[in-house]
Amino acid sequence: MELVVENLAVARGGLTVLEGVSFRLAAGGALILRGPNGIGKTTLLRTLAGLQPEVAGSISAPPESLTYGAHADGLKAVLTVEENLAFWAAIHGVGGVKDAMAQMNLTDLRGRRAANLSAGQKRRLGLARLLVTGRPVWLLDEPTVSLDVASVALFGAVVRAHLAGGGMALIATHIDMGLAEARVLDLAPFKAKTPMSAGASGFDEAFA
Repeated sequence: MELVVENLAVARGGLTVLEGVSFRLAAGGALILRGPNGIGKTTLLRTLAGLQPEVAGSISAPPESLTYGAHADGLKAVLTVEENLAFWAAIHGVGGVKDAMAQMNLTDLRGRRAANLSAGQKRRLGLARLLVTGRPVWLLDEPTVSLDVASVALFGAVVRAHLAGGGMALIATHIDMGLAEARVLDLAPFKAKTPMSAGASGFDEAFA
């Protein structure tokens, strides 16, 4: 299993921001996306996730293999921790709710409504959703936002376990997650030289 990206160009607000992006990610591999704010890390991840069309190039991955962890945690405020995970597990047709809670240190909070969680607890619950999707390729956009040092280490261990099981991770982050095995892709060289209109298919993230 591989995620293969070739000569990819992506757009934000109808303007191309990155072009010529190429890489391969094999089972067990992790790739850290780096670059200054605004260069297009989120736009690249959204494009890979199929939430907006590419401007040029190609993306090849097994069907139903990718899941996207965005800035928003994607929680239903009136549901408990366990109910939120059960909802997503049912959507994807998998189980593992108790295991996901244990891995993200949420077991003691299983009966608490998401609305009553702290920012860090909500973030851990949002990340626990990855574990109940059953999908091998994790696309993660600044996953450690709102997490304290201990929780960053906890999630780093979860990612390493995912990789050890043959999963893959593509992570936009400025934080050291302790993934010594991960490769780093600096997006600065792929910045569009002269931003061009992406035409009618361009996606304006202001409306995401």
